[in-house]
Amino acid sequence: MTQDFNIQEYMTKGVERVVADAIRATLKNPKESAFMAKFAVASKAASKKRAAKEENGEHVPPFLIASITSACNLHCAGCYSRCNSATEDSEPVNQLTDDEWKNIFDEADDLGVSFILLAGGEPLLRKGVIEAAAKKPSILFPIFTNGTYMTEKYFEDFDKNRNLVPIMSIEGEKEATDHRRGEGVYDKLISNMDELKKRGIIFGASVTVTTENIKEVSSESFISMLSEKGCKAIIFVEFVPVDEGSEHLAPDDEDREYLKGEIMRLRKEHEEMVFVSFPGDEKTSGGCIAAGRGFFHINSHGGAEPCPFSPYSDINVRDTSLREAMKSKLFLDLQAGDVLMDDHKGGCVLYEKRKQVEELL
Repeated sequence: MTQDFNIQEYMTKGVERVVADAIRATLKNPKESAFMAKFAVASKAASKKRAAKEENGEHVPPFLIASITSACNLHCAGCYSRCNSATEDSEPVNQLTDDEWKNIFDEADDLGVSFILLAGGEPLLRKGVIEAAAKKPSILFPIFTNGTYMTEKYFEDFDKNRNLVPIMSIEGEKEATDHRRGEGVYDKLISNMDELKKRGIIFGASVTVTTENIKEVSSESFISMLSEKGCKAIIFVEFVPVDEGSEHLAPDDEDREYLKGEIMRLRKEHEEMVFVSFPGDEKTSGGCIAAGRGFFHINSHGGAEPCPFSPYSDINVRDTSLREAMKSKLFLDLQAGDVLMDDHKGGCVLYEKRKQVEELL
């Protein structure tokens, strides 16, 4: 890590920018803008908590990724979670209970975590966990969902609890989405968007960027379509090849430069939306922000991992506190070493350098 790079300052400014963008994106929606204004106050208070801990030598990341279930009804082509055996069809066993997740959310709130991304599997299968998240208005919970389980009950929950933000996975237009996710998925997503817009509920889209869809998903026609449907946030996630034969789908340096330029353009031309790229340009953040630098991942069984793409753990939140999990030996070794800063080909340095991560274990 470079001497003059301050990860706490970088992440705090990043959070402030996302919140400011979200407030701007919801100005024409009184209910949403009122919530975002309150959340902005809570986010600043959380930043102060983290800064106070940083002064005492304790780093708390503002983001947490929580995979609250390993069950999923879809078989998306190249899914990293299935390839890592983190997602399955059978009834999950030995997963964290609703109460255990509630305790994690409580402690995260006390520590100053501002965002908890709920993932899976398919997170909407865990209604009890979603209800626990709804009770923490000072934390924003983007819910990364395939959209197929969005029912009237969930529409009502999202309306009542504005800290729950559905982020629906879409791969581009109908052909590209149904090709990767299954027939009929695109139409269900469009139906969900229409219902969310009708109720004035903020929502976002998560796009897995591959060499095949990069031009389509950053095109004006696709972005304008999402904007007209009421989408307020788009998260571009670079495809990570976790199974043999899919390496050609991973964006290379030229593709990443193209996407970076398109995102800069979109931010100027579509101020009604928030655009986030993951992992984006890691050079500006002093390297990868996983392993507790900017975020870390808790899997459905409680294992604290550097990242969903790096499913290695030496500590479980069932046996310790969230605070102690952040100080796991694996995380500290990764932060102190060169792995997170290394140059790499694909979208995830930790996946590409997985042998080095395994050696640290």
